[in-house]
Order: sequence, then C-alpha cells, then structure tokens
Amino acid sequence: MNPQDKAEALGLTFSKQEPGYLALVVRSGNLLITSGHVSDIKGKLGAGLSVDEGKAAARECAVKILNSVWNAHGTLNGLRVLKVLGCVNSTLEFHEQHLVINGCSDLLHEIFGKDGDGYHARSALGFAQLPTGVAVEVEAIFEIKGE
Repeated sequence: MNPQDKAEALGLTFSKQEPGYLALVVRSGNLLITSGHVSDIKGKLGAGLSVDEGKAAARECAVKILNSVWNAHGTLNGLRVLKVLGCVNSTLEFHEQHLVINGCSDLLHEIFGKDGDGYHARSALGFAQLPTGVAVEVEAIFEIKGE
C-alpha cells in the first residue's frame, strides 16, 4: 500500500488550504520544508499534561503537516521524510520531550515505513513557552524522490 492509501486507511482526510500570512510549505529544489504546525491541545508537559497527551498533540501536528504537504505536492506518494523538529512546551523538570515527539514520528513511520521513507532524523526540544500556549509545535523536511 502506498503512503497516500495508508494515510486514508488510518482515517486521515486532506483538504485544500488557502494561502496565509506565511507559507505552510516552501519547495526548494526537491525539498518540501514546512513551517511549524501547532497542536490544538494546549498546556505544559510536566505541569498538567501527561506524556500520552503530549504524544497526541505531536500526532495532531503530524496530521496538519501531512495536510500541508499534500496541498503542496498533491499526494503523499513519492516522498521521503528527512527531518523532524519537535518543540515541546514543558517545565524545566520535564525531560521526556523525545517520548512526546514519538507521537509525530510514529505516525510518519506508519505511513511512510519505519525502515524506508519514513526513517528520519529528528530533534526533540523543550521550550518554556510556545505560541498561544500550545503543547507542541513540529516542523519537517521532506524529499521529493526521483527529482
């Protein structure tokens, strides 16, 4: 099953986006570079939000990124995930940012394959605050294969 079919089998739907103040995805050569996409879940890890809630927030970010990439490329097929940067709104004592961002990576592995095009480099960082109090913000870089 190809990535587009896998995403749809998981219940993901994609919708057209209108251009906004900033580009959600910029193409440079054969790369698709996304802006940060934020979760709808708000709050701070280590002060009210559990790791599982953080993982759900990171997964939300991945779904939004995939929708933006779909808008830029027209499909999820023919893409390779290169890099993910995950930002976690967390207390100074919280040290499981990597587990939170697994919520994003797990979805990308499920769609693109953990041993194939979904195997990516990643950074997971803690931040004192994120815009509008969101729990997680994620950005990613995809390669358009064969170009």
